[in-house]
Formats: sequence, C-alpha cells, structure tokens
Amino acid sequence: MLFFPTVLEQDYVFEFSKPFEELFLKTDNDVVINAIHFKTENPKGVILYFHGNAGDLSRWGWIAEYFVERQYDVLIMDYRTYGKSTGKLSEPALYNDARYCYDYLKARYAEKDITLYGRSLGTGIAAYLASQSEPNQLILETPYYSITDVAKTRFPVLPVETLLKYKLPTHQYLEEVSCPITILHGTDDVVVPISSAEKLLKLNKENLNFISIDGGEHNNLIEFEAYHRTINKVLP
Repeated sequence: MLFFPTVLEQDYVFEFSKPFEELFLKTDNDVVINAIHFKTENPKGVILYFHGNAGDLSRWGWIAEYFVERQYDVLIMDYRTYGKSTGKLSEPALYNDARYCYDYLKARYAEKDITLYGRSLGTGIAAYLASQSEPNQLILETPYYSITDVAKTRFPVLPVETLLKYKLPTHQYLEEVSCPITILHGTDDVVVPISSAEKLLKLNKENLNFISIDGGEHNNLIEFEAYHRTINKVLP
C-alpha cells in the first residue's frame, strides 16, 4: 500500500517544455535508474528532487519544471520499478540510488549549490541523504515523522511495526542534518496528517523552519500563496 509505481516502455519519449537530458544510471548490479536532468542557462544552483509514491517521470518531470522556471537545474529520478527504472525495490536500495544521484551531481556542481527536495514519500529519502552529506539546504514538502508513525494513524489496530518492511525514520535522520531545513505542510492533509510532521518540531532544531499552510491538502500546496512565498525565500 506504500508504492504505486507506473511503468513506461523503454522507448518512451519524454516531452517537457524545458531543456533536459535523459539519464540511465547504473547504480548497482542489474539496476538502471532512469532520471531527467533539467538544465537552464546560468543556473543559481541545482535541486535533487525525490518524488512521491505514485506515477513516474512523465508526470513528475512537469512538476519539477516549477523550479527550472526559477533558474535552477533539477535532477529527478524514478525509483526502482517506476517508469523505466529497473531493479528490486527496498529501503536500502532507495538510499543507495539517492546517494548515487547525489554523487553524480557533486561531480558537476559545488556541494554548496545542491538543494535536496523531498515530496511525500521522497521526504524520508531526502532527509537520509542530508544526514549523510553537506548540501546547501533541505526542503521537505508534506513530510512524515516516519512511515511507521503514518501507518499507526491509518491502521491503529494493526501491529504495523512488525508488518512494515519500510520504516523511513525521518526524525532520526533530521537529528543529524546541519544545513537549513524547511518543512511545508497543509493543515488538511489526510494522506500524511500534519500531526505526524509536527512531531518533527520536538527535535528542537534551530535550523528547522516549519511552514503550516492553512487549508492545504496533500497534493495542492502549490495553489497557496504561502507555498510560493516560502519557495521564493529559500530559492531566491
């Protein structure tokens, strides 16, 4: 119930409005990760974007163009089993592929110019990567305290801690993050309740800025001025 991948044929041709390069990254034995690298002239920096649990790059690429319009390069990958990406999906695999993409960018950009951005499912992955590296900043849209915490809210009578194969303990990773952290979450989110994200405030991290968007749901924060105002501030 956590992953909802859609598959693309290997000869599928992406069409976006911004210039891009399609990548096929061999991150492990028998694994190829498909990614899109948007490039703009004189970029202000680069964003490594980790998308949500549904769809593939044919959808998420269009969403990432929001940041290209702000003159940032963007690298966004499809997780294993999503789109054209191959390999067996697991929590360690998510982290492994994320690290590979980060190292790919580090070879082409200064680390201080890299922003990590996670959305929904991708927030735990982005938080993990930020705890293991030194990016410019970490932006989390609709994050969770952990997948276990969300599952307990959804299925309070089930022994979710023993049933779940994926933990994604964002709270543990954020404890080790030293760069600025921005969290955006809607008050009316029924997929990842804001109460789960608010538990991250208990970490008492001075580098964490929590933006609560009144009336925001899980997939529509971009429709709110508070979202644009925050993005314009952290990605000037």
